[in-house]
Amino acid sequence: MHKVFWDNPYQWTFLTKVASVNGKKVTFEETIAYSFAGGQESDKAWVNNLPILDSERIENLIYYTLPEEHGLSIGDVVTMTIDWPRRHKLMRLHFAAELILEIITQKFNLEKIGAHIAESKARIDFISDTNISTLFESILAEYNQIIKNNQIIHTDFSDIKNQRRFWKIDGFAQVPCGGTHVKSTGEVGFVSLKREHPGKSKERIEIRLIE
Repeated sequence: MHKVFWDNPYQWTFLTKVASVNGKKVTFEETIAYSFAGGQESDKAWVNNLPILDSERIENLIYYTLPEEHGLSIGDVVTMTIDWPRRHKLMRLHFAAELILEIITQKFNLEKIGAHIAESKARIDFISDTNISTLFESILAEYNQIIKNNQIIHTDFSDIKNQRRFWKIDGFAQVPCGGTHVKSTGEVGFVSLKREHPGKSKERIEIRLIE
């Protein structure tokens, strides 16, 4: 399965061909619809105007769940469409979270224990007994400078066979990641940070875009 969302994450509509059908579960030869992984939520997407109800990654394939009456057969050519405004927000918040995480890893060496990227906000959870908001000024100073520099975000495969990918900013970091990414840090934009305390020895950063 060719994942076009890696080659061109800005593609919002696409003709593709049905590769397999097993009841409501369908695969396609190529796809633009991202499926939940690495904390990034799945795209809201449609096939021939039918909603994709769910998706599941198994090895290198993505199985999409469609309504029972989808009527598709192997070899059918279909139109796949995603909710582009939502995808773009997910892409920006995803990379904002990646930048925040990498800055914290480099400067403070905190252990990440969870993350989630939704359309309205992202969050990252850490093991820490220190109020993480005390680090915000230092984190945002470096984050904002990277955004202002409008640096190119390089993405590629580190392992084509197993479909492992990375993002890279020259002079800053190269990080394993299979999400969708914008082209440059300037497109990500500035963010606000909020501290949450979800449990003992756990600190959470909530990240929102400043529009």
